[in-house]
Amino acid sequence: MTNFSLRSAIVLFFLFISISSQSRSTCSSTAPLQGHEESAVVRTLEEEKGHAHEVHCSRERSRAARKIIEQYLIPFVEKEKHHIPKKCPLHPENDLYRLQEQSKAREDINLWRCGYCKKTFYEEKNLDKHLDEWHFDTLDTSPGRCLADSCGSLHCDLVMDSLRKTKCNPAAAARNKHACESLADRCFPVQDGPSARRLNDLFLRQFCDAHTCKGGRKPFSRGGKKKRNVLYIVASVLVLFLIFLFYLFLYLYERGMKRGGQGLKRITKSGQKKQS
Repeated sequence: MTNFSLRSAIVLFFLFISISSQSRSTCSSTAPLQGHEESAVVRTLEEEKGHAHEVHCSRERSRAARKIIEQYLIPFVEKEKHHIPKKCPLHPENDLYRLQEQSKAREDINLWRCGYCKKTFYEEKNLDKHLDEWHFDTLDTSPGRCLADSCGSLHCDLVMDSLRKTKCNPAAAARNKHACESLADRCFPVQDGPSARRLNDLFLRQFCDAHTCKGGRKPFSRGGKKKRNVLYIVASVLVLFLIFLFYLFLYLYERGMKRGGQGLKRITKSGQKKQS
């Protein structure tokens, strides 16, 4: 009976060791698989994060194009009382960043405020990054809404870096001119009436003719909206103030002369009375 119990105990001991070794081998074999699955999940999440909020449209170049349109095109469109068709890439509704740019508030020279969450930033580029990361849902990313795509036609590079001079490329100039002429026809079809024909011609002269390597032709030849800078305003106020001082001096001088004349008359009359 004792021998049987001893043999049973030995059998149970070896059985326990066998089961333990099998469980360890199973865990060791599944650990790499589990680690591989976890790394795959992390990699997938990182890829999704990297592709999230990815917009292939330059905000900076769109801003330059918007500035050119507002300064060198819109004044003439308003003068003609013409409505740009929505199929035109330059129509405000086709501007991807328009609403975000309008939401910005510049409170000081180096202080910008987000119109959506009211956070403040010391540089506009930091606000731009904030809008890209946290307010992506305010963008309509449907095709054909990138204003920067028209930069070649609108001479954005000249506005963004006017001091840089590069050698003219005839092939690139020809491509930009063709794109510019197509843009003029899309935005101002000549069959839409006299105002559209005039604006079509103006667009060609204002933007397209300068796409050439021949000298003497510069963009924006028809001019644009006149900007009243701070210096002009200060000078105007100063001139008005000087004019006010001049007339005040004349008034006081004439008033003093009149009082002096009246005093002289009184002295003369009193002298005459004493003599009599």
